[in-house]
Amino acid sequence: MLFYLTTLNLVWFLHEDPPATTEGNFDSKVACDAWSHGDFLCRNYVLNALDNTLYNLYYSIETAKSLWESLEKKYKIQSAGLKKFIVGQFLNFKMVDSKSMTSQVQDLQLILHDLDAKGMKLNESFKVAMVIEKLPPSWKVFKNYLKHKKKEMGLEDLILRLRIEEDN
Repeated sequence: MLFYLTTLNLVWFLHEDPPATTEGNFDSKVACDAWSHGDFLCRNYVLNALDNTLYNLYYSIETAKSLWESLEKKYKIQSAGLKKFIVGQFLNFKMVDSKSMTSQVQDLQLILHDLDAKGMKLNESFKVAMVIEKLPPSWKVFKNYLKHKKKEMGLEDLILRLRIEEDN
C-alpha cells in the first residue's frame, strides 16, 4: 500500500496534518481544499484495499493519517504476537530420532532465520550451543564430544559436522 500511495504521490497524507487556514485568505482556502481532496483520495485508496469487514470498521475515520495510524497500531500488535510465536517455536523445538537430522536442522535454521528477520538476532555461539543442546538422546556421545571441543565452531560448520555424523 505504501508503494502504491508513493507512486500516486499521496503517501505524505499519511503523515501530515492539514494546513492551517487563515480567515479571508484565498490562497489558504485553495491550499486547504487541495489538501482535503488529496486526503480524500488517499483515505479511499487505503479503504478500498481493505477487506469488506474491515472497511465497515474503518470507513468512519475522518482522515487518511488517523486511518493509517489506527491500522498501523493493529498491525504492530500482530507483529508482536508473531515474534512471541516464533520465540515459542524456537524454545519448544525438539530433535527426535525418528526424523532425519538434516531435515530437523533445516527446520531449526528456518526458525533462526525468522528470529533474525524479526530483529531478534542471536549470537553465533549461542546458536551453536542451542543446536547442540537440542540434539536427540541417541546423539549423547557426539553431543558430549561437541560440548568439550576447545575450538569454537560456527553454525555452518556444526551443520556440516551433523550431516557427516548422520551419514556415518
